Amino acid sequence: MFDLEMTEDQKLIHETVTSFAAAEIRPLSRDCDESGEIPAGLAGKGFDLGLIHSAIPEEQGGFGEQRSAITGAIVAEALGWGDLSIAMHLLAPRLVVYPLLDAGTPEQRTTLLPAFASGYLAATAAVVEPRFDFDTTRFATTAAAKDGGFVLNGAKCFVPLAQEAETILVLAQLGDERAGFLVPRGAAGVTIGEREKNMGIKALATYEVGLENVVVPATARVGDDAAVERLLNHSRIALGALALGMGRAAYEYARDYAKERKAFGVAIAQKQAIAFILAEMAIETDAARLLLWEAAWMLDQGKDATRECVLAKRYASNACLKITDNAVQVLGGHGYVRDHPVELWLRNARGFTSFEGMAIV
Repeated sequence: MFDLEMTEDQKLIHETVTSFAAAEIRPLSRDCDESGEIPAGLAGKGFDLGLIHSAIPEEQGGFGEQRSAITGAIVAEALGWGDLSIAMHLLAPRLVVYPLLDAGTPEQRTTLLPAFASGYLAATAAVVEPRFDFDTTRFATTAAAKDGGFVLNGAKCFVPLAQEAETILVLAQLGDERAGFLVPRGAAGVTIGEREKNMGIKALATYEVGLENVVVPATARVGDDAAVERLLNHSRIALGALALGMGRAAYEYARDYAKERKAFGVAIAQKQAIAFILAEMAIETDAARLLLWEAAWMLDQGKDATRECVLAKRYASNACLKITDNAVQVLGGHGYVRDHPVELWLRNARGFTSFEGMAIV
């Protein structure tokens, strides 16, 4: 059975990342949402926390620390509490680094990882497809073996940082199995569309990516079907934890507001209807965390956890939407205006039903 108590190292990591989120991320959240931009210097500060290179082996310039999905969930929750767009931006390079650590060849790791250990380097993964029947168990984007390499065709959307990323990890269907392929942004046949105009995550630059007869060498392949499933499961934990962090932020904000806001001479938190809403928000937050930690623990143990990861991500996503909507309700008319962050969180929360493969632990 998994342990619900953080280790001493996890407590230190949680404290460090939470302090960073409170001091560096939350104060910028509204301005970044309004401007649609994230300050360049913030990525460097996030890099200094070890968010990317801590798991890179020492011989490739990293710290060589052992990865843990539970620790990753703790970090993602803290960053999501700060701001979802900024959190996804800071974590984006992991979308290439972690698959390389899990399934890359020695040559791929030796060639690519040192650059990620020396500073923040934009990279991304292309997973979601602009189709109503998009299914992670069988991608519409295809890879076909040809002349000792592969030819990729298809379309992707919700690809973070595609315009600035030097490397895009494309997940595609290779016959009856799935695989990842490292595609240079400037490769012939790769088209990066205009920046997507999303309801939420407005500070995170996401794009549609087109692939038309894109030729990559055999050495560009990363992993097999099992490796893709592992990537997706670790992504589900990351996205669920980000949703949890944002949901917790909305709950805490609504709770504190309700304690201060007076109606008929008493704090509205003392009104039964409001108190029940806040209690439900707290329950959903803790329930989502338990599901995520159990699924993450199973991943750390090397167990088959696809079912648990899917359920945990789904529950956390739904809980986040419910919590952020309730936060708007608790604030009443104030919840609908931009003077308070709850409307921003509600807009962001709506996207989790569509997000896949946009973060990883």
